[in-house]
Amino acid sequence: MKNLIACCGLDCETCDARVATLNNDNALREKTAKLWSGLNEVPITPDMINCLGCRTEGVKTPFCDKLCPIRQCVLKKGLATCGDCPDRGGCPTVGAVWNSNSEAKSRLLERDR
Repeated sequence: MKNLIACCGLDCETCDARVATLNNDNALREKTAKLWSGLNEVPITPDMINCLGCRTEGVKTPFCDKLCPIRQCVLKKGLATCGDCPDRGGCPTVGAVWNSNSEAKSRLLERDR
């Protein structure tokens, strides 16, 4: 599995934070910060929008680095992704992502087929 697939199965390669970081695109940082602030009901500023991927070395957004409960759980359990977790089927934490993005779940479980 490529490292640009996040712990939850989302595709970091297409994430606006990663795209803005790679292209040093301040307009995309501003747009992403505004969107994420509204979605998460917390203040997110454009300078926080710097990330190279959830499972890669390098810079991460504050949320992805320290606050994401999914990533923190995967790191604590010593797993690569939620797809490796025996409790994934009933997990409410990753379930919220998988319920809204079936592709994320498929990415992690495709190797089980």
